[in-house]
Amino acid sequence: MKKRLLGAVILLGVLLPIVFLGGIYFSIGVSVIAILGMYELINLRKTKKSIPFAIEILTYILVAYLVTNQFGTNQFVIKLDYRVLSFLIFVFFFPVLMISDNEKYNLNDAFFLFGSTLFLGLSCNLVVIIRNYSLSYLFYLLIVTMLTDIFAYISGSMVGKHKLCPNISPNKSVEGLIGGTFMGVVGATLFYVTVINPEISLPTIILVSLSLSLIGQLGDLVFSSMKRHYNKKDFSNLIPGHGGILDRFDSFIFVSLAAVIFLPML
Repeated sequence: MKKRLLGAVILLGVLLPIVFLGGIYFSIGVSVIAILGMYELINLRKTKKSIPFAIEILTYILVAYLVTNQFGTNQFVIKLDYRVLSFLIFVFFFPVLMISDNEKYNLNDAFFLFGSTLFLGLSCNLVVIIRNYSLSYLFYLLIVTMLTDIFAYISGSMVGKHKLCPNISPNKSVEGLIGGTFMGVVGATLFYVTVINPEISLPTIILVSLSLSLIGQLGDLVFSSMKRHYNKKDFSNLIPGHGGILDRFDSFIFVSLAAVIFLPML
């Protein structure tokens, strides 16, 4: 527990100043997180087979580009140039023909890297857009995610008896889902009506908070299924007591994606 607490303090100490600074500093910070997340996904893939070094380096560069692309905008629209998309296809799929060795690089690797790059690059780009749109909205999303995660863990540890998805994540329970969702919705709703808009329709903000809380937990399970597929407990050990970058930000990635749908409703 001490190690986990220390990891949380270090993480907050690094991230909070960047969040408040915003702008290019926040974009670079999120870009670093996305690159580390991509590093974890590639290492996960490497447990089954290797990835050519040159393609791996290009992947990190492309992820960083997608995250920082149009970092100054605050519109919930991803403007991905078709030239960039074409370049991604060339980078990941042409080497299948050029290397011509399935043991070194094959079509499955190409699809894995192409999908992972788009997924992390675009979702993290949305985090930057949300920060540009409103710091308060970013904190709202962080609160619903963090409270859900914390109280799902506490509830599951204290009273968890019924397994939620034992084949994917044996430690998660229905009681944890209920406890985490309840506290996530209550905390996020109180923050929104207190800090952002006290005139908001209460049923609306409760429904949005509930949806985001549940989507975040589903996102957690998606990443857990990845680890289960590769027989890994954590993505890495980059954060003491917490595992890797994707172990800590898995739910928030999906909450950010869902925010594009729900925030315009508020």
